[in-house]
Amino acid sequence: MTKNDIIGLIASYLYAFGLLFIVEAIGKRLKWQQAFTRKIIHISAGMWMWGILALFDTWTIGIIPFATFIVLNYVFYRFQIFKAMDAVDSSLGTVYFAISITILFALLWRTGGALDRVPIAAAAVMAMTWGDGMASIIGQKYGKHIYTTFEHKRSREGSIAMAVTTFVVILLVLALLPGSALSPNSVALPFWGVLLLTVIGTGVATAAEAFSPAGTDNLSVPLLTGLVLFVLNALLSG
Repeated sequence: MTKNDIIGLIASYLYAFGLLFIVEAIGKRLKWQQAFTRKIIHISAGMWMWGILALFDTWTIGIIPFATFIVLNYVFYRFQIFKAMDAVDSSLGTVYFAISITILFALLWRTGGALDRVPIAAAAVMAMTWGDGMASIIGQKYGKHIYTTFEHKRSREGSIAMAVTTFVVILLVLALLPGSALSPNSVALPFWGVLLLTVIGTGVATAAEAFSPAGTDNLSVPLLTGLVLFVLNALLSG
């Protein structure tokens, strides 16, 4: 464990708990709806992925914050500790969120000179973070055309927001992250390859969000998107 790894661990937990307490306090003061504060936490927590990549020298240490929040998020959910994140009728989505990120980074992120495939993990996580987050926010505010899958209501407006946002974030991640300071040992694809992965990844993520039972999209969206991107990337690179 390096000095940077120690700093990364401290910063990760400070960020996570600071986020929870701050959103809890602001949400109460401004009387935000719980569904909105939950998505603010969802997006902000997912964005810390970039802090993880920037701070840690060792991937096995870097996934510790993700892994510990599998347990912590279940405790928060079980005892309703943070109302901004969990309501009585909330699903286990926050637990699934942590599980997904842990699996993707454990399988694909490598440091120390090894071949790094973290751009695939990052793209899948951003599809969940921003795509799913904006689908919920836009759908709840502007959703007029409702459809139901597995007894869970969604809107066409939310699904469109999911598709547009997911396309943008996957494209940016796959175009900019490979070979950068955050992932120097990953291999960049040509732009046509990036565009192909983006289009197919967006379709998979949007379909997964639309057809997953309530709460399980935090598993299906990132894991299915990550799997498809990994397979396509392997075919194009090989």
